[in-house]
Amino acid sequence: MRPLNISTLPATFTLAKGISLGGATQYLQKIGILGDSMDGRIFAWVGRILGMSTQIKAGNYQLQISPSILELLNLVSKGQAIQSQISIIEGWTFNQLRDSFNVNPDIRHDTLGLSDEDILQQLGLSGKHAEGLFFPDTYYFTSGTSDLVLLQQAQQTMQKHLKANWATRSLNLPLSTPYQALILASIVEKETGQADDRDMIAGVFINRLKIGMKLQTDPTVIYGMGKTFNGNLRRRDLLQDTPYNTYTRYGLPPSPIALPGLASLQAVMHPAKTKALYFVSRGDGSSEFSSTLRNHNNAVNRHQKCCKK
Repeated sequence: MRPLNISTLPATFTLAKGISLGGATQYLQKIGILGDSMDGRIFAWVGRILGMSTQIKAGNYQLQISPSILELLNLVSKGQAIQSQISIIEGWTFNQLRDSFNVNPDIRHDTLGLSDEDILQQLGLSGKHAEGLFFPDTYYFTSGTSDLVLLQQAQQTMQKHLKANWATRSLNLPLSTPYQALILASIVEKETGQADDRDMIAGVFINRLKIGMKLQTDPTVIYGMGKTFNGNLRRRDLLQDTPYNTYTRYGLPPSPIALPGLASLQAVMHPAKTKALYFVSRGDGSSEFSSTLRNHNNAVNRHQKCCKK
């Protein structure tokens, strides 16, 4: 019951997935948590007597004070580890999400080398497009958790929010399925520079869909260009037809173009009631909205002149 003699506190250590009581004993002796061979023998002996041989939990652990051997056994057998965390950001593409997961040292990388379609199959999902299916949020996990487990959690969270908001959506939306709402929410996410404009931007796109007008939104064109986009969207790019070019094609693109957050989902399900069909950036993150092409062109000229100054 005496406290262990740990020279440096706080002390941190990591137990690997599948580690045995014997393996944990050797590791804790090596890093100085169990200070001598007697501590190690007692740790292993008490662990076996209490039936903890197969109960050692993987994870990152931190000791603020020196525990007794029994307290240390209880800590690692109950899995009272420090939780790691990772944030998925609104507006990220699925490739950006994967890159973030792949460089996180606390995540077990089971998806390395898999295609997006392979990952969907591993998650039990049909289809070829992984884009937009994972909810942006901060997720907490123990070290060694598979990236597939985190992806499944993010996907289920997105489905929960999508289903709840679809059930309470405004009447007469020109959207047939929750997936169509997800696609439009991803466009709203990429087009919104200022949060206060989000509902109006959703309202503009809803109005365009209702009257059969092309969405004509740059982010979809950029997404369709893939790696060929160099940061400069040119006029000829707007004329180059792809499944994601909403200047050349009517309706929604075939998939989301990013990960929409909750605010964008809600904006699409409850868009602003407006007659606006156009919007242009003022250059400060906010947008000016117009209901006629003439007024829109005037706004474009005004803000372009302002920006050139």
